[in-house]
Amino acid sequence: MAGNDSNRNRSLKDVIRNFTPAWFAANMGTGSISLLFYAFPYGYRSQPMIIFTLIFFFTNLTLFTVFCLLTIARYIMFPDVWGLMIRHPAQSMFTGTFPMGAATLLDVCVGLISARYRFGGKPFLYTMWGLWWLDVVVSVLCTWGMLHVMHTAQKHSLENMTAVWLLPVVTLIVASSAGGVFSPVLNEYNPSLALLTQTVSLFIVTVGLTLALMLLTIYLLRLILYGLPEKNNVLTVFLPLGPTGQAGYSILLAGAAFKELVPLQYGGSAFLKDPSTGSTINVICVCIAFVLWALCSMWMIFALLAMQHELRRNRLVFKVNFWGLIFPNGVYANLTLALGSTLDSPFFPTLLLWIFVAVKTVKVVYDRSIFEAPCLQELDLGQGPLCAEAQKKQNEKDVSVDVIPAN
Repeated sequence: MAGNDSNRNRSLKDVIRNFTPAWFAANMGTGSISLLFYAFPYGYRSQPMIIFTLIFFFTNLTLFTVFCLLTIARYIMFPDVWGLMIRHPAQSMFTGTFPMGAATLLDVCVGLISARYRFGGKPFLYTMWGLWWLDVVVSVLCTWGMLHVMHTAQKHSLENMTAVWLLPVVTLIVASSAGGVFSPVLNEYNPSLALLTQTVSLFIVTVGLTLALMLLTIYLLRLILYGLPEKNNVLTVFLPLGPTGQAGYSILLAGAAFKELVPLQYGGSAFLKDPSTGSTINVICVCIAFVLWALCSMWMIFALLAMQHELRRNRLVFKVNFWGLIFPNGVYANLTLALGSTLDSPFFPTLLLWIFVAVKTVKVVYDRSIFEAPCLQELDLGQGPLCAEAQKKQNEKDVSVDVIPAN
């Protein structure tokens, strides 16, 4: 209790000083929810779904603005904290959450506000496109910069590794998926810029996914050799869903974009002018996306097994890293919905509903509250015709016992 009182008595200055980059994971999670509402197949893009999308979007925008102001204040008021944060082997990984949180805002700005409502017209779209390039630059700096810092300024060991190592790498993948959202909208104004955007997106998702798969291999080795992370660190077991799920979604968008952008009607490239090129790229991308969905499903099963293992032994304390659960699961759901739409299969969206119902069922089976037979309620309460009939038979039995003469 004393510790809680001291936390409540912290000044605003203390709050700013202790405001870490991990808070931007809340933007990632909130943004993924807004995208799921927009893509959900039941009531697809209906007015209620769009309203919920916009509610979460503006909530996310407000959070992002507040977090940016607090972050700027932190490093202006406490400039030495920047160096300490960058050299920290865990906190520095969360710098990647900033561009990823921003990318979720750009997705809704372009995919809904610009494409559907035509808000701001061409100037608004090009402004968002410029911000996307800025997001790509920041993502590149996070990926190569943080990996370089890990090599030169930090000390790491395989035993202490967690899946947060993935965060700087996933920035490229998230930025690429935002580029995939931009391409079809840009194509209405300038096909050349749309093709450039999609080509850059495909390049950075390839780099990001390659690095992520390398790190996931190391992470699996760490789990085998040293076991699961303990206590709240076990939440990081869901992070592998991020690169696999988001990369699958990004590559799926890339395939659809190239199908629309290619063949070109200009230039001298025989490859890009071939009528079959766009469709071929799309087929390859759909196949890759399905493979990544399968990998993502594999890591989901690993994560669920790890969580039940840890929860049976320790009680988790709620901290800001709980926000890290939402984005990986959100992108897994988003890829599932996108594959269902691409393959025109009810399996994938129905699978989501099955998972939801199954999880709820397991919970109530565990506490046994689901075991309820309505036909027995009247009997248990001593009411109703069944109970009256049973009572009548019991009375007749008692009478017959009374008339039997004693020997």
